Amino acid sequence: MALAAGIERQVGKMVIGNVGLMLSGDLAAPILDADTVVAEGGRIVAVGKRAECDVGDARVVIDAKGCALAPGLIDSHVHPVFGDWTPRQGQFGWIDSFLNGGVTTMISAGEVHLPGRPRDIIGVKALAITAQRAYANFRPGGVKVLAGAPVIEQGMVESDFSEMAAAGVSLLGEVGLGSVKAGYEAKQMVAWARKYGIQSTIHTGGPSVPGSGYIDADTVLEADADIIGHINGGHTALPLSQIRCLCEGCGRGIEIVHNGNELAGLTALRFARELGQMERVILGTDSPAGSGVQPLGILRMIALLSSLGDVPAEQVFCCATGNTARMRKLDCGLIEVGRAADFVLLDRAQHSAGTDLLDSVRKGDLPGIGMVIIDGIMKCGRSRNTPPADRVPEIV
Repeated sequence: MALAAGIERQVGKMVIGNVGLMLSGDLAAPILDADTVVAEGGRIVAVGKRAECDVGDARVVIDAKGCALAPGLIDSHVHPVFGDWTPRQGQFGWIDSFLNGGVTTMISAGEVHLPGRPRDIIGVKALAITAQRAYANFRPGGVKVLAGAPVIEQGMVESDFSEMAAAGVSLLGEVGLGSVKAGYEAKQMVAWARKYGIQSTIHTGGPSVPGSGYIDADTVLEADADIIGHINGGHTALPLSQIRCLCEGCGRGIEIVHNGNELAGLTALRFARELGQMERVILGTDSPAGSGVQPLGILRMIALLSSLGDVPAEQVFCCATGNTARMRKLDCGLIEVGRAADFVLLDRAQHSAGTDLLDSVRKGDLPGIGMVIIDGIMKCGRSRNTPPADRVPEIV
C-alpha cells in the first residue's frame, strides 16, 4: 500500500556505528553490550558488536563518535489540534521543537484545545476521526502523532465506540474533560472502548480546562481506565495518600507528567519502586497547556526523576521509551530487531559536572542531542534546544 502523503520511509540500509552507550529502553536490560545498529526499510535488522553485524552496502553510515544511542522518546500525553499549531498558546512549530528534544512519538490525550470543540456526539466522533486521519497523513517535523482521542460525553452508547474503532480511532481522550465525570458512567464507556480495542486515559486531580472537574482516587479506581493520566496532577495533584491508593489499588499505567506537581510525581515514582512495578511508570508532558509548551519536557522529567527520585538514569529512560511502547502497543521504543528505527543520539552536555551521560543526568543536567532519526531517516541534527553535547555524531 502506498505511504500517506508527507510520510517517507528509508528503503536503503542505515548503519550507526561507534556507539559508546546503547540504551535499550527495556527495564530488564537497560544497557546493551553493543556498539552498532543496522536498520533497513525503517526497521531495526541488527543490534550488536560491529563484527557481528552485516554493515555492507549501507546507503547511510553514521559515526556516533562515542555518543549514546537510545530509542526515540515517547510523550505519552499531549493535546494536539491540527498540524503543528496549538491555539492554547498561539504557537506554530511546537511539535518540531519537541523533535529537537528527542521526541519521536506523541500520544494524544484529546484534541481539547480546538476552538469551539464540539460536545454533541456526532461532533465528538467526527473530530476524533478527522484528527486520526490528519495525523496519520502528516507528521510535523517527522514526529509520529497518534491522535483522534475523543472526550466522552453523556449519551454515548456502545455503537458509538464500535463505529469509531471501525474508522481507525484507537484512543480515548482524558475521561473527565467532558460531561462524563461519575465513576459508574466512565466505567461503562471505558469497558465499551476496551471491547473494541480503544485504549483509555483518565484525568486525575483538579480541573485543568473549562468543563473539566475534580477526579479523585475512588473515581479513577471505579472507572478502571488503562492509564492513570497525570497521576501527579494536571496541574493540581491529589493528596499523596490517594496517589498511594491508586498505585496499590490497581495495575494500570502510572503516568507522570511535566505539567504536574513535582512532589507528587516523585512520590508516585517511589511508590512504584516500592511495589516493584517500575514497568507501570510512563512519562508525558501534558502540553500544550496553560504553562506553555515544553520541547525538553521529557528530558527534564528524566533528569528530575533520576536526580531527585534516586533512580538510575538508564531505568528512567525506559519509562520514556520501552514502558510506554509496551503499554501503548507501539512498534517503537525499544532497541531490538523488528522495531521501528527511531533513535536519539545524545551525550553529556558540555561542562556538566557529570562524568558521562548517565552520571550527568543523575546529577540533574539535561543531555545534549546530536541527532534524531525516525523510521531510519535523519530528521534532526544537533538540537537547537538542548545544551551543546560533548560529542556529536556525523554522517560519514
